[in-house]
Amino acid sequence: MSFTTPDITRAVTQGAVRLLEQMSLACVTELVLANGRRADIMALSEKGEIWIVEVKSGKPDFESDGKWHEYRPYCDKFFFAVHESFPTELLPLDTGLIIADQFGGALIRPAPEHKLPAARRKAVTLKLARTAAQRFSAQQFAAGFTPE
Repeated sequence: MSFTTPDITRAVTQGAVRLLEQMSLACVTELVLANGRRADIMALSEKGEIWIVEVKSGKPDFESDGKWHEYRPYCDKFFFAVHESFPTELLPLDTGLIIADQFGGALIRPAPEHKLPAARRKAVTLKLARTAAQRFSAQQFAAGFTPE
């Protein structure tokens, strides 16, 4: 059975989020940053570290995307998440690496830390928290929740 690019992206995203949640990070997907870029996964650790994970479905996806450098100013650690069939030698060594599928993932290479300045950390943390709260609220009301 052959998987489409959207199938691979969905599976890798799902597995990476599962891994991060097992590591006690809280995740939000598809978060728009202040520079207009969209982070595939943004995660917040218990210590307040901010991680961004860029999901790549395959070699063409990686080679056509030169904007990943623009995510670094918005996180303490930056990772790529890819399927096991991805040619990982293409990925920069100064980024973290997660191998994932729909069932979970493995942290293959830790990411170097690039500490955010305090003002940027506060802004990014607030954006992440507000987005998560807004999505949760919308989900509750879509499911028929009514406040008492």
